[in-house]
Amino acid sequence: MSLNFSVIIPTLNEVDNIDALFSRLFALNLPQDSFEVIVVDDGSSDDTPARIRAWEERAPVRLIERREKPDLTASILAGVSVAHSDVIVVMDADLSHPPEQLPALVLPVRDGSYDVAIGSRYVPGGSTEGWPVHRRWLSRIGAWLARSICDVRDPTAGFFAFRRELAGTIPEEAHGFKILLELLMAGHGTLKVVEVPICFRDRTQGVSKLSLLHQLTYLKRVLNLAGGTVSIGTASRFAVVGLFGILVDALLFGLLMNHGAGLALAHITSFLVTVVVNYILNAKWSFRAHHTGKEPSPQFGSFLAIGGLALLMRGEVLALLVNSWHVPAAWAIVPATAATAAINYLGSAFYVWGDAKHRLSWDVRWRTFSFGLLAYILLLRLLTLGQVQLLPHEAYYWNYAQHMDLSFLDHPPMVAWLIWLGTTVMGNNEFGVRIGAFFSGLIAMGYLYALARNRYDASTGMRTVLLVAVLPLGAASGMLMTPDAPLLAAWAATLYYMERALVAGRHSAWVGLGIAFGLGILSKYTLVLLGGAGVLFILLDPKARRWIRRPQPYLAVALALLLFSPVIIWNVQHHWASILFQSVRRFEPSDQFSLHILIIQMLVMLTPTGLLAVVLAFFPQGRIFGQRMDSMLQDRYHLFVLLCTAIPLTVFFAYSVSHSMSAHLFWTAPLWLAVLPTMAWMMGKIGDRRAIVIRLQAIWKPTIVMTTLLFATLLHYLVLGLPGVPYVNFLGKIYFWDEASMVVERLEDDLRRKTGQEPMIIGMTKFSVASSLAFYDRDGGAMDIRSRNTFGRSAVMYDLWFPSQPSTTRPIILVGANRQDLDEHHWNGPNFNTMLHYLGPILSQEVLRDGKLLRHVYYRIAQGYLGFPHTQLSVSAGQLE
Repeated sequence: MSLNFSVIIPTLNEVDNIDALFSRLFALNLPQDSFEVIVVDDGSSDDTPARIRAWEERAPVRLIERREKPDLTASILAGVSVAHSDVIVVMDADLSHPPEQLPALVLPVRDGSYDVAIGSRYVPGGSTEGWPVHRRWLSRIGAWLARSICDVRDPTAGFFAFRRELAGTIPEEAHGFKILLELLMAGHGTLKVVEVPICFRDRTQGVSKLSLLHQLTYLKRVLNLAGGTVSIGTASRFAVVGLFGILVDALLFGLLMNHGAGLALAHITSFLVTVVVNYILNAKWSFRAHHTGKEPSPQFGSFLAIGGLALLMRGEVLALLVNSWHVPAAWAIVPATAATAAINYLGSAFYVWGDAKHRLSWDVRWRTFSFGLLAYILLLRLLTLGQVQLLPHEAYYWNYAQHMDLSFLDHPPMVAWLIWLGTTVMGNNEFGVRIGAFFSGLIAMGYLYALARNRYDASTGMRTVLLVAVLPLGAASGMLMTPDAPLLAAWAATLYYMERALVAGRHSAWVGLGIAFGLGILSKYTLVLLGGAGVLFILLDPKARRWIRRPQPYLAVALALLLFSPVIIWNVQHHWASILFQSVRRFEPSDQFSLHILIIQMLVMLTPTGLLAVVLAFFPQGRIFGQRMDSMLQDRYHLFVLLCTAIPLTVFFAYSVSHSMSAHLFWTAPLWLAVLPTMAWMMGKIGDRRAIVIRLQAIWKPTIVMTTLLFATLLHYLVLGLPGVPYVNFLGKIYFWDEASMVVERLEDDLRRKTGQEPMIIGMTKFSVASSLAFYDRDGGAMDIRSRNTFGRSAVMYDLWFPSQPSTTRPIILVGANRQDLDEHHWNGPNFNTMLHYLGPILSQEVLRDGKLLRHVYYRIAQGYLGFPHTQLSVSAGQLE
């Protein structure tokens, strides 16, 4: 007898469902000798075995009764061991899985098209019926956890078919109720899997066997399959070591603080001592079974890297508790240490003493690495959004939101709208200003993940998200609120919809493309370059050329222009000032060669490793990997990536030949988004590879870890400082404006008392000084702050916000970012000395924190403003004094 498939049904107290299940099974339009049913009972206490024996007499049904501890995986494997067919189907006995779907499930495996076929609830056409909300959420969360390590929509399904020989790959320690996940992970990503939509209906008879213990077992097993040595034993031992470490940490921290050490020095010193103590105890006790036994252990380097990340995160938690929430340092150290203990434990379990018993695939190792580091980066961003002071450009865009308009001279309005929304919801603070950048970063990650998943796979998508989060091109834009933040999100969205429309040929993608492009040019005009790349692709690609005769592209353009209409209206009202400012003015003749600066900026945005990967990605993939990989779709996608990267880059190269790039560090950031999925795919590609690719893959993880450590160190440096490391002079121009504002306010109060008049404050830079002082004005905008256009020099939007200032006898405080800003001999414009009455010398005050010099505040004081052009005041010297 040649059987087409064997159905294995595990049971435990299912007496009320047996008759209905078998009746439906054997009512299928299939010959009864084409399949067998093997029921494995796990010690039912009701009449389930007797009911099954009754069916053995009239149908191809066999009963196996297990006497061991009930375990779903063990039951199924017991059934596989006695099956006669090479195709195995697993299903539940509670009628939640529709027997009528058996033919659709078996056929893809039977004909050799696939290794595994899954009856899926979570693909289009699949559904669940009768489940309460909490069961739906638990199921979704369980599936989501498993999807982080395998490319299946429903990896926790209990209804599936597979080739019998695959059961031999399942590890001996596998147990629990999710054998499908074990099967998929044992295949190391090489299995061909198809998901068939089914309608899952909740049981109507009997009681569910799912318990909290089953869920905890499943969670532990998922973590083990991801490479972690996570268990109650290791966690409890680690907790004991951690509590001892907290005690050592807190005592040493308190001792240092009591002896006058600063917050940064105290917490770093106490942490480093604790790291050494914890490593010794964890290596010799908590994770003894996973320790290499070598002294010094190579695992110590990984432990130090994890410890460094935890230390830097702890600094941000401490700063938040002490500086923002005003928790005493002696109390703040405890939750700060406890919070970072989770980083130490998970980092140790996965990356230091990972489970060596399981041979993890290259793909799973990358997924685990990406997921852990991405979670760390996002948490770090959230903690520091409100602690890192605004940079002058951010403060300037905050001023946009205080003077809301349809558009602005030097940028479109999206950045102002996001800041207005953020500060309205979260308050007028750094967090409120930057929360829009954080969500813009998440949007960019989401679209890039989808782009990479569509072109390659979910694992490549995860690595793409990691790259955009870690590399400076995305790390800064995901935290700093500048026009580049929404531009990055819109650029990623435009790439996604453009690829769907032009390469995949999806008609519906044009609507998304029109919206994404419209929102993008509302963020920054640079997106026009990506639009140009799309037009060129249409002209060069024969399949895409058909869109020239279709209405969808033109409707997308109309939709984008509709969204862009506020900027058009503003420009009409202001004689096209913004368009001219960003086009004609940008390309005015100049002889400032800065191609070398552009190349340095590319290295900064991508890192040297990333730049090398970009160069390799430009070559056809078949040449890089020593095998024929090219196809029509492959060639078209490669052309798409090449144009979307090369067209904007060519424009920037041409610009840098005769114009300065020194003030445009982030100009090139979005253009690399198109090539990131290819870079991420190359990172995880195995098989036949060129030597240069193998070397590149070997240095990617160290590059990513080092970049993350540098980013976290920079944030710690800005928020708390680093012991023994002074603040560089450069920061005095762009940072610590909160402290500088306090100095200016004291000067203002002093002049107000002396003169009885309200002083006027004039920032002597284009916008940075005036904007920063305005944001950090603690009197709620009481300071009267102007910019250098008061003396006839351009100050961009300040020219429109404060176009003129009549002469006045009020005292004037001139504030500069450095001494040169206040020196009339270095002033490139009308002599401001002639417009002021009794202008004093250049003065400065030091700004200190814990005895460390932060910056200088440079200022000059005058006793009146004569106007521009010269309008002498009809007042006496006594009045001015």
